[in-house]
Amino acid sequence: MSKKVTIGFFIDTYFPMVDGVIMVVDNYARELSKRANVIVFAPYVAGQRCDDSIYPYKIVRCRSLKLHVLDYSLPIPRFDKQFLRELEKTKLDIVHIHSPFMVGKLGVEYAKKCGAILIGTMHSQIKKDFLRAVKSSRIADYLTRKTVDVYDACDKCFAVNGEVARIFRDDYGYKTLPDVINNATDMMPLSDYSELLNEIDLKFDIAEDDKVFLFVGRLNALKNIFFIVDSLKILRERYPDISFKMLFVGTGQDEKELRRRIWEKGLNNRVFLVGKITDRIELASYYKRADLFLFPSLYDASSLVQIEAACQCTPTLFLENSATSGTITANVNGFIAPNDPTSYADAIAKIIYNKSLYKTVSRNCQRDIYKTWSDVADLVYTKYGEMLRCKCSSEKNNGDYI
Repeated sequence: MSKKVTIGFFIDTYFPMVDGVIMVVDNYARELSKRANVIVFAPYVAGQRCDDSIYPYKIVRCRSLKLHVLDYSLPIPRFDKQFLRELEKTKLDIVHIHSPFMVGKLGVEYAKKCGAILIGTMHSQIKKDFLRAVKSSRIADYLTRKTVDVYDACDKCFAVNGEVARIFRDDYGYKTLPDVINNATDMMPLSDYSELLNEIDLKFDIAEDDKVFLFVGRLNALKNIFFIVDSLKILRERYPDISFKMLFVGTGQDEKELRRRIWEKGLNNRVFLVGKITDRIELASYYKRADLFLFPSLYDASSLVQIEAACQCTPTLFLENSATSGTITANVNGFIAPNDPTSYADAIAKIIYNKSLYKTVSRNCQRDIYKTWSDVADLVYTKYGEMLRCKCSSEKNNGDYI
């Protein structure tokens, strides 16, 4: 593309709130701003200040309302005249929505009105979110159909892995199979880490023959964190020869209950709650120290943490039929276990005992799963270019983008 294009990302929540989709948009914007004009259209987080001057791209914010029943604020872009004026005066070549709700729908309307290329990314299993919120299959089905209508309006859609793409087409009724654009990470493989790993060993009294298991993320029941504790209780009883330490990195609304269950299962000398880690080098050292990343979530679509683990050659053990396992091949670059604590414990033991397979999978997970945002941005930018050239050709344009 010879002309510098302008890209608008539309998302319904943003910093200082942090979640996986926000991190994806931030990294897309950072990488693509090196070669294009990038603007993120997003809401303020109600009641919180934010300094948008720290980002290497422009952010246009709309007002939002605090919802006490949720962690998130409700964007109200249509009631924010300044936001609407700013959007209207912006000339976007690409509109890329990362959520199909308030701000995302406004992006769709802008693209249709102004003739911009319209792209949507499918980040989550939306029906599960609706079911959890409304507790009614009929209402969840209706909301899912209305949401898919938003994606159907797009010129092209991306899904974060093959399983999410399949779910949207086969289960949700999206018109075609979306392109797959895997997530990535800004984390780099550690090269000099012996001192960092020694600090972790000292902090948690990790012996030389201890196997170290790790979870990183929100301490929320949705992540199946209690399943991990149940599985480790069984592992200790069925395989007493396996000495282990389990580290939970993160905070969340179910932290107190998790702590209670750890004590209830008699695992308080083996399972530790580390807290939130914001330093990326320190976090990378936890991934590097771990022998196995435990991620039995059925809620996540394609979590960034499994890519971060792979970055440090630490394979992940998923559950069967989980969307987030859609990026791996079992016993090649990751592991998959049946969805019950006993089978999960047995799978951990088999992985530990089969040293040759473990070594191969550890090496392969970095080779196959680890991707940088620079790699992903190159792919996305190429797809943008293909769509713009196609548009120019169909409109008999003078070839500005060719």
